Amino acid sequence: MSLTAMQVLLVEDEPAQREVLAYNLEAEGYAVRRAENGEEAMLLIEEQSPDLIILDWMMPLLSGIEVCRRVKSRPETRDIPVIMLSARSEEVDAVRGLDTGADDYVVKPYNLRELMARVRRQLRRSRPAASGEVLEFAGIALNAETHRVTREGAEVKLGPTEYRLLVTLMEKPGRVFSRDQLLDLVWGRDIYVDTRTVDVHIARLRKALSGQGGDDPIRTVRGTGYALG
Repeated sequence: MSLTAMQVLLVEDEPAQREVLAYNLEAEGYAVRRAENGEEAMLLIEEQSPDLIILDWMMPLLSGIEVCRRVKSRPETRDIPVIMLSARSEEVDAVRGLDTGADDYVVKPYNLRELMARVRRQLRRSRPAASGEVLEFAGIALNAETHRVTREGAEVKLGPTEYRLLVTLMEKPGRVFSRDQLLDLVWGRDIYVDTRTVDVHIARLRKALSGQGGDDPIRTVRGTGYALG
């Protein structure tokens, strides 16, 4: 899984608007998946959780409001940022959209440069490592640009899989990830790996992080999975 190829799900039933927005997102370096209605959007989210959802309010089959409600009600998808697009400019509509769980609300017609700035802002919040930020937790520092990891100033040598595991855990410290979630996020859904493989790589990551004698920062949640801290 690439840490820089962030995936945006674009849900828009108007073809011309969908393609113009997709073109601009792809020009920014994002991998764009398209859906033309709410039901198709839910199927794509089930297949692979995106890093961000841009969601039109008024759509056939399933409204954007209902898609947002379902995404935000599920533990496995509730952290995905949602930008709601709507021609409804009344304040009460914006409040309703935000109350449903949308992270941002943009009124049509929108300025493309402003929308792209809002996309970048939401992705920085949800995927700080993919935006090149340095992540820090309990003396561990991870520089996503240089792929350098240190603990209390001492360099930590990690293999590619252990590095991706650490990124995933450090982007959401305290959050408990199931083994299946880690498989999807670190290995990808297209690759078949036994869940016990997660345990093996977590053990290697623990050993590397504790190599200087520090406490084990990874918590095992019996019957569920793992969390950082």
